Amino acid sequence: MRGVLTNRRRFFSRLAYSLGLLICLWTTVATAQTPDSTKLRPATDSTVRRRPSADSLATARSRLIADSLLILEDSLLYTRFKQRMYKRRLTRQFYDALFRDVYNSRRVSGEVSEIETNPFQPYEGRVIGTIFIRRLDVFGQSVYDTLRTAHNWFERTANNLHANTREGIIRRQFLLFKEGDLIDPNVLKDNERLFRNTPIFHDARILVIPRPGSKMFVDVYVITQDVWSLLPSGGFGGFNNFAVALDQRNFRGVAHQVYNRFSYNSTRPGQKIEYQGRYAIPYINLLGLKTFVTAQADIIHLRDIKQQSLKFFRPFLTPDTKYAGALELNHTRLNSRYYENRDSARLVNISYNYVDMWFGRSFRTNFGNPNAQTRTRIVVAGRVTRYTYIDRPRVTADSNQLYQNSRTALFSVGYSQRRYVRDVLIYGFGRTEDVPIGNLISVVGGFDNAELGERIYTGLNFSRGQYFNKAGYFYGLMNVGGYYRTKGIEQGVFSFIGNYISPLHKTAWGNMRHFISTRLTYGAQRFNNEYITLTGNEGIGINSDVLRGTKRLTMGYENVLFSKLNIVGFRVAIISFANVGLVSFPEKPLWKGPLYQGYGLGFRIRNENLTFNTFQVRIAYFPNIPNNNSPFRYAFEAFPTLRFRDFDIAAPEIVPYR
Repeated sequence: MRGVLTNRRRFFSRLAYSLGLLICLWTTVATAQTPDSTKLRPATDSTVRRRPSADSLATARSRLIADSLLILEDSLLYTRFKQRMYKRRLTRQFYDALFRDVYNSRRVSGEVSEIETNPFQPYEGRVIGTIFIRRLDVFGQSVYDTLRTAHNWFERTANNLHANTREGIIRRQFLLFKEGDLIDPNVLKDNERLFRNTPIFHDARILVIPRPGSKMFVDVYVITQDVWSLLPSGGFGGFNNFAVALDQRNFRGVAHQVYNRFSYNSTRPGQKIEYQGRYAIPYINLLGLKTFVTAQADIIHLRDIKQQSLKFFRPFLTPDTKYAGALELNHTRLNSRYYENRDSARLVNISYNYVDMWFGRSFRTNFGNPNAQTRTRIVVAGRVTRYTYIDRPRVTADSNQLYQNSRTALFSVGYSQRRYVRDVLIYGFGRTEDVPIGNLISVVGGFDNAELGERIYTGLNFSRGQYFNKAGYFYGLMNVGGYYRTKGIEQGVFSFIGNYISPLHKTAWGNMRHFISTRLTYGAQRFNNEYITLTGNEGIGINSDVLRGTKRLTMGYENVLFSKLNIVGFRVAIISFANVGLVSFPEKPLWKGPLYQGYGLGFRIRNENLTFNTFQVRIAYFPNIPNNNSPFRYAFEAFPTLRFRDFDIAAPEIVPYR
């Protein structure tokens, strides 16, 4: 009897195997049978190739290659194939035994398996033949599964209304390589990260496909997916109090950002109409050259601040970027809060012109970890800034020193080593996130020529981040700096930031992470009107003018449960947090002050395919805040998307006191 059962199991196992292969083959052939597919021939080294037309991966041959090879390249899979195999228990077991669902397993499990590996390494040194671009719909599809489709009328309509980033823009402004280049694995991996870190893109993937019969040439497939780029907002409290805003992150698919906000309030004293505007052009292409320079113009006309600014900037986008710099011209008028003493404040009119210019050069070095030599750089940079005040309070040696006319020249030398690990469900709700790991140390020095005399500035910055598979992510940043005159230190500051992010834990309700943070800031000989507070994101989560001082310590814990709830594409995360903080003035030790506390629960909602900020609803309990009418606070607010601190060296800067 056992022999009969064994033979039956073998028979059904073989049958499931055969059916699975037939279904896979049928799906591939069905996808490939487009009207023009019979006219296409495999390319060889000698084939004369013309540049594909718009959305070139939509052609029959390229769709066949890109979609069918997604099964083989990096364990990508067919959703339709999985759905068919999951209809029967036996075929489901067969599927689970042979295939690994990248989207639902590797991308959501939190496992880090790409610290030392680079998928482009086997093709190093081979020649790039043709670059194909595939632009996916905003909703439905995924760079890990291009056969997904929009699920409902809303998603299909939104896809039709959205203008994808133009193929020419992707080629001219965002690609770090071109046809005829030799494959550099680091460049391709950096290019994927560049796409993901650009606000107009949701995700991106690059595939290298060897040409049939060639040991020299390969084709490169760039798959990108935009976010929904149009963000309307505003509020209406009547025809005498309303606001309208429109943020277009990708105007007509050319990657330009246009932001306009108009508000009117007839009941407000003074200025009743307010306006904010911005126009930004990322990675300008000049005479066919990829400059990777971003231009940005801002106009702000609010009641308490009027500002016009123009910026041109190019950061060290990748470890291989040799040159970086920026130029900013700014005119600002504002009503600044001035503390005459520690207990009272008044508004003063401030008006100034500001000019900022810096330039940096990086050099490759072989010093450091042998496994990361190609990602190690020495960076030298110089910066000049100038403040010219038009309207301000009277400046003396004992008061209002912040408003001095000044010209500052800074120079820095830094060592940077950085790599990136791909993970998910950290600050995002399912998108691929690039976690920086590495080291950064820089020394800053310079001169400040101000009204009250010249002084010397020196500063030191050090940071380190490390990702451990089973322990999580650890990050530390230490800054120390200050000015020096003949009489001693002035405006000194020491700060330390420490962050810990746990591995992703699976639960019956979803995936969970733990976040722990600590922040210490200590000011020495600060000016009379300089304070730090326990308010905002750098404090304990409550705004209060009473929580001020010159030194501060905060510690926080947050638990985030990424639930399985998906409401019309919006994913829900349940949060709980506990924050404590100390703040005091110089004459009182920090440890002897009251321990201010905040505890709370809430949830966050986000759709990664939209440019909307994360929406957060929370209830918090603050038991011992002075002058607080109620210890409970309720909030429904926009929560900005958090970003990792990177290990790239930017402009030389004075250690911020905040």
